[in-house]
Amino acid sequence: MTTHETTPAAAQRAWANLREIVLGGNERRKEVIDALGMSFFRVKALRRLARRPLTLRELAEELLTDRPYTTLVVDDLAGRGLVERTANPADRRSKIVSVTAAGREAAERAERILGTPPAALLDLPEDDLAALDRIAARLARRPGNGPDGSAG
Repeated sequence: MTTHETTPAAAQRAWANLREIVLGGNERRKEVIDALGMSFFRVKALRRLARRPLTLRELAEELLTDRPYTTLVVDDLAGRGLVERTANPADRRSKIVSVTAAGREAAERAERILGTPPAALLDLPEDDLAALDRIAARLARRPGNGPDGSAG
C-alpha cells in the first residue's frame, strides 16, 4: 500500500480515538450536568454568554439551533437567575442576553470541570504528552477549528 492509500484509514482511526476520548469514556459532560443541574445544551448556552453578551439571534446562530428553542433555553436560564435580558441599544426590537454574577460563576464552574483532563491523559509519559499537545495545537489552528468556528 502507498502512503496515500493508508492515510485516510489512519485519519479515520485517529478521529475515532479522539471522539472516544472526548465524547466516550470521558464523563466531564455528565459531571457538569450533575454539578449545575441542567442540560448540557443549557450549559453550552451559558458558557457562550459568559464570553460576551449576545442577542437571541446571535446565540441561536452560535448554538446552531432555532430562535424559538433558544428563547426557551434563555427563559430557563433567566428563571434560574443566571442570565438577564436588556434592551439592545442598536435595535429596540431585540434584547441583549448577558450573564449575571451567578451565571458567570456557574459558567466558570463548568469550564473548570470541562477543563480537567481525564486520568489517562495525565498518565501519559512526558514525551507523548508533548507530542499530543503539539499535534492538537496544530489541528486547532486549522481553518474552521478556532474559537470562532463551530467547535466547542
